[in-house]
Amino acid sequence: MQRSTLGDIGYSWIIGLLAGLGILILVGPVLVVIATSFTTSQTLKFPPPGLSLRWYGELFDTARSAQIHTAALNSLWVAGLATAIGCVLAVFAALAISRVARPSARVLEASFLSPLVLPTLSYGLAALMFFSVLGIRPSLNLLIAGHLVVIAPFVFRTTLASLSQLDPALLEASANLGASRLYGFRRITLPLIAPGIAAGCFLAFISSMDNVPVSLFLSTARTAMLPIRMWGMMETTLDVRIAAIAGVLILATLILMIVMDRLTGLTRRMSG
Repeated sequence: MQRSTLGDIGYSWIIGLLAGLGILILVGPVLVVIATSFTTSQTLKFPPPGLSLRWYGELFDTARSAQIHTAALNSLWVAGLATAIGCVLAVFAALAISRVARPSARVLEASFLSPLVLPTLSYGLAALMFFSVLGIRPSLNLLIAGHLVVIAPFVFRTTLASLSQLDPALLEASANLGASRLYGFRRITLPLIAPGIAAGCFLAFISSMDNVPVSLFLSTARTAMLPIRMWGMMETTLDVRIAAIAGVLILATLILMIVMDRLTGLTRRMSG
């Protein structure tokens, strides 16, 4: 009994240490960036010699940070439209595939999810070559199309997972009561799979905002995206505003995560 107790204690300690190490690796860099964003130094330096909101003030200065604001608006526009279009296409694709039991449906599912396993750098280069052959010049619309291919599988996967948990008896009962397919979808299917759609849209939007390879190949100086602008600032000047941008993005992501948790009730489901 004593050996078993000591073994359990040792196992708990090891698991706790590994969990703490994992949290440190994941959260540590975020805390370093946030602390650096409040520095009084002229360069990216940790630990900061002093604390100040100077770099946040310069970041929100429309005159000094006009290029950053333009890149941020471009990223929001591309991510928002790509997510909206991808949501519609992915939901319809998931609905169609979920109703087919033939092996061909599994092939279509794998094809739709293939961008998740395809290296985005290779896809970005291939997309640039493909659109160049077609004579299409880089633009925001081209960026939306490029991001759409990469982020739509996120919505498709979460929607398909939600549909797999949907009880077919609910739709059969509604049909027996005279409800049409459209009415059944609007009043039964859509409310039940809405959390999965919302979770997929959240992942798609964040993935688009953070996408570097596709934006790198399909953007120009006029259509610069925020990650590309940050990349250029790091390569040239190591501007401290980069840390301030990262701090704003971290805060925005945290707020979006809280909102999504409220909408989908994921924490309640896991605790239940």
